[in-house]
Amino acid sequence: MTAAGSANPGGLRFGYGTNGFANHRLDDALAVIADLGYTGVALTLDHDHLDPFAPGLARRVDAVGRRLADLGLGLVIETGARYLLDPWHKHAPTLLHDDPALRIEFLRRAVAIGADLDAEAVSFWAGVRPESVPPTVAWDRLVAGCAPVVAAADAAGVTLGFEPEPGMLVEDIADWQRLYAALGAPPPLGITLDIGHCRCLEPIPVPDCVRAVAAHLVNVQIDDMRRGVHEHLEFGTGEIDFPPVLAALREVGYRGLVAVELPRHSHAAPSVAARSLDFLRAAASPAAASTAGAGGTTVGVAGMVAVPAPAPQATEHTSVGALCSASTDATPGVRYPDSDRCVG
Repeated sequence: MTAAGSANPGGLRFGYGTNGFANHRLDDALAVIADLGYTGVALTLDHDHLDPFAPGLARRVDAVGRRLADLGLGLVIETGARYLLDPWHKHAPTLLHDDPALRIEFLRRAVAIGADLDAEAVSFWAGVRPESVPPTVAWDRLVAGCAPVVAAADAAGVTLGFEPEPGMLVEDIADWQRLYAALGAPPPLGITLDIGHCRCLEPIPVPDCVRAVAAHLVNVQIDDMRRGVHEHLEFGTGEIDFPPVLAALREVGYRGLVAVELPRHSHAAPSVAARSLDFLRAAASPAAASTAGAGGTTVGVAGMVAVPAPAPQATEHTSVGALCSASTDATPGVRYPDSDRCVG
């Protein structure tokens, strides 16, 4: 099956993240993703996947651009490589560290690559606040560090998607709104919304998260998740009822990629990617949409467990004490009832 012959239900465009193909050469990963029927790719710039610091960058970017065109794949750029900048410390340095220069340079290069490849968005995040950095200092550093990245994107005509990430300084939609205002509501800056993160910690139902950020939504990552636990799960093994979520994306007129985000499933990437696309197509089908929100069970496909649809989310978090930083570089911690935040 090829991408050209595999239209997705409801007009949604499904992609897959290369951070879930970490054991594949980039060229091979792109071929598998396209052959499975995905119409886009979320490309994490990393050691073996278009390293922005390795020699011959222009030549390699040009080759990737030709390959994407040949395969008919849309593109977003992701910047969550774990040890690209520092072989000893995951994700370091971030914009919150004492010297964020290397992170800023990385993000500038990501913007330039995004411009060359006509990426739909370049996505990035804040990082976890170092223990030695006071919250007010960390916030000032974040705003100062974002400014040159936004300026570079504006000059290059590139759209940025800032992602709230559980356990990081900007971890939810409210934090993103605060940052957006602090930066002066810059036109290039939108939001990357991870559907799993919404279930993990947002105080409103997941479909309402989509509606809340619709005017600024430029990039969507999708995965299953449980309340209070930041662990990216295969579809059908968490708590999210997906037909209402996909219906909300259609409702708000979202036209960007909806890219599967399973960074810890590279050991079985082709089979996981195949199951994921089957699941998403079933969840986006007219039959699923017609029963969205009616209760029952989540969509099930071969190889995946169908679990009961979660009860409607309350307006406050209900999973106090759950681990909440399993897949970030934060120290695993608990959600305290008084602050409602992930803490180490």
